[in-house]
Amino acid sequence: MNSEQTSKLRILPLGGLGEIGLNMMVVILDKDAFIIDSGLMFPDDSMPGVDIVIPDLSTVLRQGLNILGIVLTHGHEDHIGALPYVLKKVNTPVYATGLTMAFVEYKLEEFGLLDSTTRHVVSADQVIELGPFTIDFVAMCHSVADGVGLVVTTPVGTIMHSGDFKLDPTPIDGRLCDLEKIAHYARQGVLALFSDSTNVEHRGTTLSESMIRPALENIFREARGRILIATFSSNIHRIQQVLNIANEFRRKVVLVGRSMVANTRIASEKGYLDVPDGILMDMKYMESLPDHEVAVLSTGSQGEPMSALSLMALDRHKYLKVKPGDLVVLSSSFIPGNEKAINQIINEFSRRGSRVMYDKVSDVHVSGHASEDELRYLIRLVHPKCFIPIHGEYRHLLRHAHIAMDEGIPEAQVLVATNGDLIEITTDGAQVVDQLDTGRVFVHGKGVGDIGHDVLRDRLSLAETGMVIVTLAVSQDSGKLLAGPELHSLGVTFEEVEQELLEGAKISLEERLAEINPQGLIQWEESKDEIRLAVRRYINKILGRKPLVKTIILQA
Repeated sequence: MNSEQTSKLRILPLGGLGEIGLNMMVVILDKDAFIIDSGLMFPDDSMPGVDIVIPDLSTVLRQGLNILGIVLTHGHEDHIGALPYVLKKVNTPVYATGLTMAFVEYKLEEFGLLDSTTRHVVSADQVIELGPFTIDFVAMCHSVADGVGLVVTTPVGTIMHSGDFKLDPTPIDGRLCDLEKIAHYARQGVLALFSDSTNVEHRGTTLSESMIRPALENIFREARGRILIATFSSNIHRIQQVLNIANEFRRKVVLVGRSMVANTRIASEKGYLDVPDGILMDMKYMESLPDHEVAVLSTGSQGEPMSALSLMALDRHKYLKVKPGDLVVLSSSFIPGNEKAINQIINEFSRRGSRVMYDKVSDVHVSGHASEDELRYLIRLVHPKCFIPIHGEYRHLLRHAHIAMDEGIPEAQVLVATNGDLIEITTDGAQVVDQLDTGRVFVHGKGVGDIGHDVLRDRLSLAETGMVIVTLAVSQDSGKLLAGPELHSLGVTFEEVEQELLEGAKISLEERLAEINPQGLIQWEESKDEIRLAVRRYINKILGRKPLVKTIILQA
C-alpha cells in the first residue's frame, strides 16, 4: 500500500465552530499533529466572575499525539490569547509572522514563558516542514496586519485554511491577499477548504479599510474640541490612519490604555506602523494644549468595565475628564453580547455633553471579515473537493455551507462540523468519524480550570435569587441536635420582610427534621439535601423563587 492509502488525515476543531472566538484546530496525520491558532473567548452573562475562556486540551493530550508545533494565522486575541495556557500543557515550537510573533512575545514575557518557548518567525512567502506536513503561508488581509492563510500539503492531499480574511483591494499597507498563490494550489487540486464564516450574513463585499479615511478626515476637519477615538489596539492600520490624519490636522495624539500603548510601540519597532515625529504626547501634559490640538486613541471600544473609555465615560479616569465639546468616536463594530455595555458608554458620554459617533450613525468602521460575495469568490477560486465552514456561530456555518452548495460544491461534500467533531479527510471527501469530548476551561484570576459548570450555576443562582445559610450544631458523641437550625440570607428579599420569611422557613425545616429524625453525624450529613429542599420549597411557595441554600453542620 502507498502512503496515501495507509495514512489518515484528521481535523479536530477545539473551538471556533459554533461560536465566535476560541479558535483552535488540530491537524492530525496518524500520530503526528500540529495546532492552528490558540484563541480565547471573553465570557458572556452565563459566566459570572470568569475573566476569559480557553479551549480544553485534555482530549488532545489523551490521544498521545506528537504535536510538532503551533501555527498562528494572525495576532487577534481570539487566535493567540490562549497560547500561554496551551504552552504550559504542550511545550512545542510556535510559528507566526512578524507582527503576530511580536504580540505573542509580549504576552509570553508577561507569563514568564518567553525563554522556554521556541519561536520561529515566518513570512507570507515561506514554506515550512513540520514532519509529514508542508505548510505554505498565504498573505491575507484582515483588521490586523500580517495575517495569513495556510495551505497544508500532506501525503493524503492538500487542505487550505483561510484564516480570518477579507479581499481588501486597497489595504493600508499595500499587502494584498495572495490570490495568485491560492489559484496555483487550486490548479493542483485542494481536498478541503476551511473558510472564515464570521461575516457571512453580510451581502456584497466588505469595504476596504482605506474607505473610512474620508469619514475620519471630516471628523478632524469639523471638530472644535478634543477628539477621543476608541478602537481595537491590534488594528494597526486603523491606528496608522488616525496618526496620519491627526498629523495633517496638527493635533497631538495621546495613547490611552495599556494594550494601545504596548501594541503601538511593538508595531512601530517592528516596522508595521509609521509614527510621525513628535506626534505622541503623554496624557499628563494634555491639559497644556488647547482642545482643538488634542486627539486621544483609546482602548475600550467594547465597553469593558475597567477600560480607559469606560472610566472616562463614568468620570473615574485619573487624567482624562470628559467635557462638553468632546467628540467621541467608537471606531469598531459592536461584538455580539457587548451591546448593552457599549450603549451605556454612549449614554454616559452623551450625558456629559459629548457627541458620540459609531458605525450605526457614521462610516467610522469597516469589518475585517469577508462578506458573502468575497466568500463566494474564494470558493470559486479554490473549487475544493469538499468545504468546511469555520469561525462562526452555527447559523453562520450553515449559511456558509449553503453558499458553497450554490457555488457548485456537491451537498455530500459540504460538511457543517462543530467543536469536537473528528473530521477524516480522504481523496473521496470529508466526514465526521467520531465526536470527542472537548470542552472549555474557565480562567478566573490565577485559577485555571478550577471553575466548572456547577460553580457557574451556583454563581448565577446567587446573582438571580440570593442565598440562605442554614447552621446547625450537632453533638459529636451522640449525634443529637444541640442548637439551631439558624437561618441567614443574602440577597433574597428586603430586610424588612427577611426575618418573617426566615422564621417561616425555620418552622418548615424543623417540621421536616422531626420527620426524618437524623441520629449520628453521618445521618446529619446525609440529610443536607433534605434540609436544602425544605428551605427552598418554603421560600419558593412564599416568593416564587428558589435561592441557593448552603447547610453548615457544626460539631460540638
